[in-house]
Amino acid sequence: MGKTIPEVTLNDGTTLPVTGLGTYGLWGSAGANAVSSGINAGYRLIDTAYNYENEGAVGEGIKRSGISREELWITSKLPGRYHTYEKALIAIQESLYRSKLDYLDLYVIHWPIPRQDLYVEAWQALIDAQKWGLVRSIGVSNFLPEHLERIIKETGVTPSLNQVELHPFFNQEAQRKVHEEHNIQTQSWSPLAKAADILSNETINKIAKNHNKTIAQVVLRWQYQIGSISIPRSTSPQRQRENLAIFDFALSETEMSAIADLSRPDGRLHDMDPATHEEF
Repeated sequence: MGKTIPEVTLNDGTTLPVTGLGTYGLWGSAGANAVSSGINAGYRLIDTAYNYENEGAVGEGIKRSGISREELWITSKLPGRYHTYEKALIAIQESLYRSKLDYLDLYVIHWPIPRQDLYVEAWQALIDAQKWGLVRSIGVSNFLPEHLERIIKETGVTPSLNQVELHPFFNQEAQRKVHEEHNIQTQSWSPLAKAADILSNETINKIAKNHNKTIAQVVLRWQYQIGSISIPRSTSPQRQRENLAIFDFALSETEMSAIADLSRPDGRLHDMDPATHEEF
């Protein structure tokens, strides 16, 4: 399955699979088993973060899977308390130590935390970490257009990717247009929104029945067709396999428009506006 997942080329020449496995909340041996089963189901992109406190479990899951490190893409994220240049470099090395990896394929700033106003300094640390081979590609997460413009202007380096909350109820159309203008890849966290909301949605249910697919498969296919890399989380081997089975059908323009119409300005799942949210 891993070989059948399409890949996209980022603005720095590196590649990423168009879907990956989210690992938030996957801890300990059970978390390692979930990562291992995900890899064996076909996932090759694994998304973790310093603040998930599970980089060790992810590393163990990679080991248990038996799949070569070179076949995988591993992402981690920089927490707000390490936004100074020196601390950012330390955090990257700590992530490598915990996960028992020699390099990370993608490393991103988890939140801009504008009030702290250190995200440009943190970005410079990531630029140097990439030069030194600690990470292969560098990006950001939850950066609004003004945050993107600032780091590009002040460092001359454009992020390869911006991971943002993106699902049918909050489709980030304006943000995605900014990404396109700068050749920044969009990636979606919480790509399936809240299960209860998605499962009860008549529009998505109807589309799923038309294609004989699950609701999750329809939403993940929608994510793929709008050009965003989705990172759904699941501990179930069956669900993991189902979430990868999205490349044997396509949504029509009418269906894509119907899903787009579900988006609303107040569609965020959590009270986590990047302009004010602080996560250290």
